[in-house]
Amino acid sequence: MRVADIVTASVLLLLGGLVGADAIRLGVGWGTDGPRSGFFPFWLAIVLVVCCVIVIAQAARREMGESFVTRERLALVLKVLWPATAMVALTHVLGLYVSAGLYLGFYMRWVGGHGWRVVLALSLAVPVAAFLIFELWFLVPMPKGPVEAWLGY
Repeated sequence: MRVADIVTASVLLLLGGLVGADAIRLGVGWGTDGPRSGFFPFWLAIVLVVCCVIVIAQAARREMGESFVTRERLALVLKVLWPATAMVALTHVLGLYVSAGLYLGFYMRWVGGHGWRVVLALSLAVPVAAFLIFELWFLVPMPKGPVEAWLGY
């Protein structure tokens, strides 16, 4: 696990440095109308770099121990990965809102073990709320499928 922590933190450290450097190019200070384009990415990159340095230091002090992944841990990761992958694939066919509702319902029932009433209520309410927020209020078009076309969007 120690080697995996060091490798992952090192890759994220490089990514944070790259984001920070590009944010500096964009400008990290304040302009006449507020923060410049690189202000928030710069500070997020700083936080990421600091956290990665901490993880690398902790991992370097730790003894070599258990393996990176056990069968049980891999099963938990796959339990999250394959439904998320299915949602991404379904988004191209059914649109974001329908696939998100299906994903949420499936995940709540299968992983969370919630009752059908809660599953159905949230599987409908969350995509409808997201539709209202993104499509009607913010006017940000999201990937749509046949249901939205049938409703006239």
